[in-house]
Parts: sequence; C-alpha cells; structure tokens
Amino acid sequence: MEKRVIFRGWWLPALLIAPQVFISAVFFFYPAGQAVWQSLFIPDPFGLSSQYVGLANFEFLISDPFYRASFGTTAIFSILVTLCSMIPALFLAVIADRLIKGSGVYRTMLIWPYAVAPAIAGVLWLFMFNTRVGVVSWYLGQLGYDWNHVLNGNEAMGLVVVASAWGRISYNFLFFFAALQAVPRSVIEAAAIDGAHFWRRFWTIVLPLLSPTTFFLLVVNVVYSFFETFGVIHTITSGGPQQSTTILVYKVFSDGFVGQDLGSSSAQSVILLFVVGLLTVIQFKFVEKRVHY
Repeated sequence: MEKRVIFRGWWLPALLIAPQVFISAVFFFYPAGQAVWQSLFIPDPFGLSSQYVGLANFEFLISDPFYRASFGTTAIFSILVTLCSMIPALFLAVIADRLIKGSGVYRTMLIWPYAVAPAIAGVLWLFMFNTRVGVVSWYLGQLGYDWNHVLNGNEAMGLVVVASAWGRISYNFLFFFAALQAVPRSVIEAAAIDGAHFWRRFWTIVLPLLSPTTFFLLVVNVVYSFFETFGVIHTITSGGPQQSTTILVYKVFSDGFVGQDLGSSSAQSVILLFVVGLLTVIQFKFVEKRVHY
C-alpha cells in the first residue's frame, strides 16, 4: 500500500515551495509580463515616453517580409540542429555501449565539448573556417573549394548548424548512453539466440525502448535551437549574410538592442514564446503517442 506524506496546515508546504515560486516570479513571470505590456507601446527614440498602439506592433510584424522569412530560417535551423546533434549522439552512444576496453576514456572525451559555452564554441569554429587564417578553409581551398561563409548564405547556415550541434552532441550522448545501459541484457541475448543480427535487434528492440529518452531529447533540443544558439550565431555570422542566419531569437536582439525598437522586439519575444509553447504542445500531443514506456 502506498504511503503518502500529509502536512497538517498550509504554512509548511507554502514555505517549502516559496523559493521556487519567488525565482519563477522574478525571472520568468515578471519579464514575460513586461514583454507583453511593452509590446503594446512604441517608445520614442530617447526612451523618455511611450505611445500606446495596441496590436499595431504585431500587425507590422505580420506584414514584414523579413520577419516572415526568419520563421523559415528558424524552422530549417532548428530541424538541422536537432538532427545533427541527436543522430551522431545515438551512434556514439551505441559504440560506447559496445566497447569493453577503454570505454571510460572514450566516454570522458565525448563529454568534454558540453563544457564549452555556445559563444566560445562559435569562436572556435569561426577560427577554423576563417576565410583568411582558418585551417579548414585552407584545406578546402587546396581541394579546389572556395569557402566563404561571409558571402555564401548556405555555407553560413551550415557553419552555425555544425557549431550549434557540436556541443549538444555530448549532452544527448549522456542521456542515450544511460538509456542504453538500462536496456535489459536478457532481452538482447534472447534475440541474439533467436538469430537476430545486431541491426535487427537495434531497430526492433533497443530503439523502441529508447523512445522515452528520444522524445525528451527531441523537446529539449528544439527549445535549445530556438533560444540557446544565440551566442553561436552572434559570434559567427551576426545574422548574415543578408539575414540568411537570422533566426527569431536573434531578430529579437537585433531589433531591440541594435535597432532600439523595443516595442517590436517585445512583440517578437511574445510571438517567439507562443511559437515554442505551441511546438511543445504539438510534440506532447502527437509525438508522445509513439513513445513506449
């Protein structure tokens, strides 16, 4: 029989959750409320006064072709970052799970990139692909390929995707490896005795058992690609060339802090919050149905 802890009175439960409620109110609810409130105003160039405009900021954004283009850029970027970080992480986790000698060293080396901040990762990849002194761009030049992500939008997108996914592979690897360690060995051995080869065992037994972890990482990586990749894009391309790498979160920064259009920037942050929330709801509504617990 399950035993549950029952508190007499309300003051002790309220005291226990008070720190978390305070932190959420200060760092989430208050800034979110301020963003919603400021999205209804247009401040003057000096920030001394504001004019109430209602939903005019949202109407302007909907009619702005550059803002609409950033939705497509964000969709492509988030999909590529999620795939490029999850698929290699699963492959490396499978290899690490099968290693016998030197597995500890192998796992430790794979975890190291996660300790690198996104902005630092962007600087590292920028140096490697620098058009003048980058070692990778020099080798590409020796092979006859003229690399220039400063002018080529596709190359710039590829570079920020790789730089964003590089550090995230370690994070995904940890979860995939832990999930693989939890797979019952008796089930794998029984399938091997029945004659199932490695890939058949992986697709029919291991991968379905990894679906809860895969679903969790899918949600986390999509949120990561929407918000935490700002440092990578800012250090490598600054949204260029010709806004080919300007995702939603970077456009909030460029319009608000660079263009000093705080009303439009606040409206963009509200839309971004709504889009991420909607994507999360869709993932839990439809994708989770394929998860086997």
